[in-house]
Amino acid sequence: MVGSEASSSKPADGGSQRKRRGPGALATAYLVIYNVVMTAGWLVIAVGLVRAYLSKGSYHNLYYAIERPLKFFQTGALLEIVHCALGIVPSSVVLTAFQVMSRVFLTWAVTHSVREVQNEDSVLLFVVAWTITEIIRYSFYTFSLLNHLPYIIKWARYTLFIILYPMGVTGELLTIYTALPIVKKTSLYSISLPNKYNFSFDYYTFLILVMISYIPIFPQLYFHMFHQRRKVLNADHKKSD
Repeated sequence: MVGSEASSSKPADGGSQRKRRGPGALATAYLVIYNVVMTAGWLVIAVGLVRAYLSKGSYHNLYYAIERPLKFFQTGALLEIVHCALGIVPSSVVLTAFQVMSRVFLTWAVTHSVREVQNEDSVLLFVVAWTITEIIRYSFYTFSLLNHLPYIIKWARYTLFIILYPMGVTGELLTIYTALPIVKKTSLYSISLPNKYNFSFDYYTFLILVMISYIPIFPQLYFHMFHQRRKVLNADHKKSD
């Protein structure tokens, strides 16, 4: 999924800190560094995309220009699960794990593993959506941790998702769909019977189930962000009044 909204990469505050002792200033310092590094990483990906486009004069096959940093920084998001598990971020471990792992899965188990899809425009679609989303998201967390959040970043975080989420999900689904015939033909990651473990697994069917899972999950995340948008931006309007 495009959004990784469950994990805020911000230390617990208020009542949460009073109820449980956290690393405090140390956690904040670490999270600032983490979010700065992740912001910089996704900026590297953005610059790589722009440079490759200007060099090629085409938006086709840009994936190879940013393949390594994309894999590195998207995989680096796994630390967000650790942050939740350690309690330095007040978010659900399960929800954060689901959102992060869905992207890591698409990065490694689909795009990396099925090389034929890397040339597809659908890959560029979700990569661009992820890149813009993550630059905004990690910038938002960084400035929030420093208690100096520019309104433009807050506005962008709670507004641009309206376009970026559907754009990213469309790219993700089209990429998985394109991979299906290749996975079926090669039996990629599939385990057939008989075998000594008496276990079978059909990766082709699994990918179809992954696509179907978007139907109930995406609308919930998408409309949750609309709720958050009204809550956050309306609060700012009331303050200004």
